[in-house]
Amino acid sequence: MAVPVWSVDPRTGKQREQVAVEATAEEVDAAVRAAAAAFPALADREVRARLLRTAADFLEEAGPRILEAADAETALGPARLTGELGRTTYQLRAFAEIVEEGAFLDVIIDHADATLAPPRPDLRRYKIPLGVVAVYSASNFPLAFSVPGGDTASALAAGCPVVVKAHPDHPATSELCADALRRAAVEVGLPADVVSVVHGFQAGIDLIKHPLVSAAGFTGSVRGGRALFDAAAARPVPIPFHGELGSLNPVVITEAAAEERAEQIGAGLAGSVTLGVGQFCVKPGLVLAPAGEAGDRLLKSLAAAVGDVAPGTLLDARMRDNFIAGVRELTTLPEVEAPVEPGDGGEHLVRAGFVSVPAARLAEDGEHDALLEEHFGPVTVVARYGTAEEVEGVLGRLPGNLTATAHLSEAEASGGDGSGAELLRRLTPLAGRVVVNGWPTGVAVAPAMHHGGPYPATTSTSTSVGGTAIERWLRPVVYQDAPEGLLPAELRDGNPLGLPRRYDGRREA
Repeated sequence: MAVPVWSVDPRTGKQREQVAVEATAEEVDAAVRAAAAAFPALADREVRARLLRTAADFLEEAGPRILEAADAETALGPARLTGELGRTTYQLRAFAEIVEEGAFLDVIIDHADATLAPPRPDLRRYKIPLGVVAVYSASNFPLAFSVPGGDTASALAAGCPVVVKAHPDHPATSELCADALRRAAVEVGLPADVVSVVHGFQAGIDLIKHPLVSAAGFTGSVRGGRALFDAAAARPVPIPFHGELGSLNPVVITEAAAEERAEQIGAGLAGSVTLGVGQFCVKPGLVLAPAGEAGDRLLKSLAAAVGDVAPGTLLDARMRDNFIAGVRELTTLPEVEAPVEPGDGGEHLVRAGFVSVPAARLAEDGEHDALLEEHFGPVTVVARYGTAEEVEGVLGRLPGNLTATAHLSEAEASGGDGSGAELLRRLTPLAGRVVVNGWPTGVAVAPAMHHGGPYPATTSTSTSVGGTAIERWLRPVVYQDAPEGLLPAELRDGNPLGLPRRYDGRREA
């Protein structure tokens, strides 16, 4: 019996429309096999670049319908979603430029040298695409981390067809985006099945187990991501699983920084914690702030700014229930105070807030461990410290994170006394991105960006944002003593494709 997939308005909890039905095992198999059949068609880099640019154009043309559906399904608002659509089309076009440049192929050529001991054979190395990639959409970014998002864009750029498991929070948006991508494929002469979408929980399990799936990308919860990661590893032929699972994103505010600009830091923290109703994966969930007068001023500023935030709608009712239950648990713990109590903000709404606790309690194992867990929604934990040892005790208990932030005074940031550099050295092992005197919310799409971190932030050392995200879907291969006429054009002498290459130890333009 077909299981319907409904689009639901989180502002009212009411079903909007039936979008699709959940994919059966046979339908997942058909989607993966169609993607595998389309794999050879993606071999031409010029065609891939045109696909990515055409996809961006078609998404923009369908923008009004996509934005209307996304707002109705997520309650994220037109302004936020318009910016997200711009980010999505920008990263598609950015990957088109990367494909055309060709540096991602990492071509290295070492000619034979009989004078070496031992003699060196002729070696020519580059990277090739893995095959069909399974992408698992994120709930909180219906565009930039979902059907047309960074995983899909980077996989297509690498030459890999994609089967996306749509997120149940925005199925209508997913279908509209898939239609734009599939039409773009046909427009440039590719099979539509270089991109396809399936719906349903079981479809996601069937997808990760399919023998023709060669890699997977995931953005979501620790529980869901770990289950898929384990399934990927348990296959007869294990596959790479690039999962973004969860992150606390600690912030350390030095006493000198608080003395210098307590009010500014408090207001900035409030904006970062409540941005997008606290549903960003890089939301600061734990803040180490000094005890004493400067810290008191910071919390007063934070309380005033958070208190001015209107109640908001989370992505679905389940997340709202989990948020309310989770913050209720936090506020009942010993020595935990709630200067602005988070929780139920009315029908279908949540209220922003924060809790505070002595840092010494977090440095101890036991009943306060819930404060060191990620809580999805507009809440953060402020740990008040009195000594450097208390800061170290809390940091020593933290798992891996996407980000870690240091707020330093002007003198500390100048590096004169070494304290600022020492704090950065301490934070670096904890995260993939270290922020100084700013806030982690907002992940720039740029060549140097790294969006990842030690487990459980991610399950690999790769990034899901920025140009190097393409590396997840490639593997190196080397040809030894292969005749020139048998080599791929990328590896032939004379550089017929004009690629950036390393040639006998030197960079070749």
